Amino acid sequence: MTAQRQRATATTSHRTPPVHVDPVDVPLETALLALADPVRQSLVRELARAGDWERSCGSFDVSVTKATLSRHFAVLREAGLLEQRDAGPKRLNRLRRAEFDERFPGLLDLVLRHGGEGLHVG
Repeated sequence: MTAQRQRATATTSHRTPPVHVDPVDVPLETALLALADPVRQSLVRELARAGDWERSCGSFDVSVTKATLSRHFAVLREAGLLEQRDAGPKRLNRLRRAEFDERFPGLLDLVLRHGGEGLHVG
C-alpha cells in the first residue's frame, strides 16, 4: 500500500454516522433516565467544562469498557444531550446545552450543580 493511500485510509471513517435526537422530541422520562447514571453524569460534567467539539470519545477517563462507553454516548444522544461528529479516526462531542435547556429548563444545571452526588431515578 502506498504512503498516500495509508494516510487516506487512516483519516477516513467507515463508521456509521451517529443519529441525533432533537431535544424537543425527548420525553422527560428519557432525559431523567439518561441523567440518572453516574457515568453519564460524569460525561456530561466533563463536556460542560470543555469547548464544543473539544473532547473525543476516547479522551474520557471512566472505568467502563469501550463498548459500554459507546452505549453511554448513545443514551446521551437519544436524550438530546449530545451531538457527535466524526473527524478522521476520532468521534468528537458537543453538549447540546442550549437546546436541552430550552426543552428542560434547569434540569442540566441541577445535574451539574450536584457534582458526584448522583441523581437517583426509580
